[in-house]
Amino acid sequence: MKTLICGGDVVLTDGVKKLDILIENGKIVKLDNKIKPDKECKVIDASGKTVLAGLIDMHVHLREPGFEGKEDIESGCKAAVAGGVTQLCCMPNTDPVCDNAVVVKYIKTRAEEVGLCKVHPIGAISKGEKGEALADIGKMAQAGAVALSDDGRSVMNSLIMRLGMEYASGFGLKCLCHCEDKDLVDGGVVNEGLNSTLTGLKGSPRAAEDIMISRDICLAESLGVPVHICHVSTYSGVDIIRSAKKRGVKVTAETCPHYFALTDDAITDFDTFSKVNPPLREEKDRLAVIEGLKDGTLDCIVTDHAPHSKKDKEVEYNLAAFGISGIETSLSLSYTYLVKSGIMSLPELSKLMSLNPARTLGLDGGMIAVGAPADLTIVDLNEKYVIDGYKFISKGKNTPFNGYEAYGKVCVTLVDGEVKFSL
Repeated sequence: MKTLICGGDVVLTDGVKKLDILIENGKIVKLDNKIKPDKECKVIDASGKTVLAGLIDMHVHLREPGFEGKEDIESGCKAAVAGGVTQLCCMPNTDPVCDNAVVVKYIKTRAEEVGLCKVHPIGAISKGEKGEALADIGKMAQAGAVALSDDGRSVMNSLIMRLGMEYASGFGLKCLCHCEDKDLVDGGVVNEGLNSTLTGLKGSPRAAEDIMISRDICLAESLGVPVHICHVSTYSGVDIIRSAKKRGVKVTAETCPHYFALTDDAITDFDTFSKVNPPLREEKDRLAVIEGLKDGTLDCIVTDHAPHSKKDKEVEYNLAAFGISGIETSLSLSYTYLVKSGIMSLPELSKLMSLNPARTLGLDGGMIAVGAPADLTIVDLNEKYVIDGYKFISKGKNTPFNGYEAYGKVCVTLVDGEVKFSL
């Protein structure tokens, strides 16, 4: 089966060009001007639209198995392709925890049955994510886990974390580190600062994040192994990572749209949709995160898509679950706040959302080139819309961006050349 995408502005690694894209057997086989389709070729008219490499979201919570009321693999994948995501990596804090080959295989099998985007399981570093003993790392790697993480929790025992990094590296995997000193957080639910004082909500200091970023970088540096820092939110954390990279430490890092689009001003109306971990910080943190994305300190934009049911969020702030449902808005928010505002170019954004995640985890794809997988997203960057979380495909309606105007509506998403979403 052949497919021709014609007339679109194609985002390549070195610029944006008006090109046609010919796809055959799930691969891009030709990029040229005015390619003539044969009789058996399906044609997709992308005139007036932009064609990007499909997004690779390397930090997603699909909730299945165990928490299907919040999200399941099918609903999460439907939301993903609606947001232009063609590959995603799902975190292990399920029930049972994804700390063994059986759960890894279950997730992969279920995702193949759903047949939408490509799903890559992330295995736990420790058994049950308890931080006390290593999980079955080798067996999970053989079953198809692409990385390890105790996301939602830091591995507080530094020896266990060291051993986890060593074992992971031995199997060609990276540890993706949720950086939070839980003792220092001490029940904090928002950023410690002016707004925590004004609201009376218990604050969590930047140091709780920065200390664990520093520890995990120190371990990686001493061992000579790579490490990846999850959802960076602090200006000081960005500086720590920047300094480590200058020393040659094999560290990569990510952030999320809510950390460069929002500040903790969002908590002052006690809307629990703004409750996220790490918490929304202050303006100097937001600006530092943007600078980190611009100068390469932060390698990837991910969503940390954390869908929750109404009962998890429609409670008082202190009792509400942490997390934002973000997989359907990540592209439009990133484009609006980073590209349309003039901070970076489309190829630079595509690198952060597609190419770098692929390189970080060794996944195939992430760029538009002959021979690459035909994982593509067609977007109308001129279409402005108002975000309404209650219309999300995801079961999680919990977004603090309700009512925000954004540009960039996903029109078509293709995975291996097959249309998986179309408006």
